[in-house]
Amino acid sequence: MSVEVQDTEGREAVLGIGPGPEDGPARVGIRVEGPALRASWTCSPAAARELASALVAAAAEAENAGSEPVTVKAGELLRGDVRDGNRSMTVESVRPDGANVLVTWTSGAGRSWSQVYSAETDIGLRRRLRPGS
Repeated sequence: MSVEVQDTEGREAVLGIGPGPEDGPARVGIRVEGPALRASWTCSPAAARELASALVAAAAEAENAGSEPVTVKAGELLRGDVRDGNRSMTVESVRPDGANVLVTWTSGAGRSWSQVYSAETDIGLRRRLRPGS
């Protein structure tokens, strides 16, 4: 798997991630290649999972930084919108049904459920899906 990244000065590089060397204990390989840099590391699968978890947490923090809660009508919800409240609830789908909408939510724990709202019901969002996200 490869991901394009940038350094703090905007120079692009490619971060490659995959299985590490075949000999020895199980390892995950991490490679950075760009015009100004070429480096590679390995880590244990457990450390790779910790890194992945830290990246997910940092991504959520970056997305939420500076965002103000907003209120939208239920009929205007978009997939990926995150409901305001103490539990994480993300819009999975919205299906119009006359004057109502059927909204399917997914929790941070991976459970999903559907609720029917009047299309004009105000829904508070912690994070609004950004176009192109």
